[in-house]
Amino acid sequence: MELKIGVIGTGAIGQDHIRRFTNKVKGAKVVAVTDIHVERAEQIAQEVGAKFVKTGEELISLPEVDAVVVTSWDPTHEQYVLEAINHNKYVFCEKPLSVETEGCKRIVDAEVKLGKRLVQVGFMRRYDRGYMELKEIIDSGKLGEVLMLHCAHRNVSSGENYDTLMAIVNSAVHEIDVLRWLLNEDYVAAQVIMPKKTSNTHEKLHDPQVLILETESGIHIDVEIFVNCKYGYDIKCEVVCEDGVVSLSNPSYSSIRTAGKDFTGIPIDWEQRFEAAYEQELQLWVDSVTADEMNGPTAWDGYVASVTTTAGTEARETGKRVEIKIDKCPDLYK
Repeated sequence: MELKIGVIGTGAIGQDHIRRFTNKVKGAKVVAVTDIHVERAEQIAQEVGAKFVKTGEELISLPEVDAVVVTSWDPTHEQYVLEAINHNKYVFCEKPLSVETEGCKRIVDAEVKLGKRLVQVGFMRRYDRGYMELKEIIDSGKLGEVLMLHCAHRNVSSGENYDTLMAIVNSAVHEIDVLRWLLNEDYVAAQVIMPKKTSNTHEKLHDPQVLILETESGIHIDVEIFVNCKYGYDIKCEVVCEDGVVSLSNPSYSSIRTAGKDFTGIPIDWEQRFEAAYEQELQLWVDSVTADEMNGPTAWDGYVASVTTTAGTEARETGKRVEIKIDKCPDLYK
């Protein structure tokens, strides 16, 4: 039995997910698509043998659609997720769950009222082999208590539409989610440091930035966000414990020795770095929906990420340490 999926949004990430469902993920088939760019969506629908429909609401209501994937423009995420909940259908939503914390809370409230978890948020780093190995080591207690983390989120370059706000809201949000998952702790405070600005950025973007987070037990985390580093897409995470250090390494399956040099390659973008994680994420989502039991990042995780990015934004704008205040977690998500 195949899970019949409807995809809302056929931009870059939407097309990637459709490709994964069609060629990589087992037990799923894309049966309907929609996008405001009609010609593109119609062509994609034809290529995969799916139906094109005019609106997300129409797609969600189709009886042949078992589950929904939302990869549309960020400000539309909330409306489609709420509509899916209203139709009692499972929904996978790429981050952000909503562009506003209040919107995330409305989604949480809708699920709590229904009494069932239907939403998974697209925080794919939890499915990366490197992060999973870090978590296994941390949870084992072999290295003692975690004291601090040093992390970096580096991109080759950013476009003119990428501004100062996006460094935390769009980039560091991935660290915010996966580090909370690694440590199994919420954050209590955020600060932001603005180092010397690179000449490779543009007028609307202060680059790099450093986000500092503090957890409930006092663990301190520094996250460097440097989106014009030029040399590659480089994700770093060093966990400093009482009895040792464990670090994330870029996946590499070969090295080159030539002209007096010995080097390994660095991914050029996020798709190359996390391709395997995306495939694992979607496969396990399909498996969990088929089993009628959600196991991935929840609507509550989306809400906490939004609260944290909002605090980080305030910390950058004020130059002060900002407390992170999270509502009491509903029993549905415990």
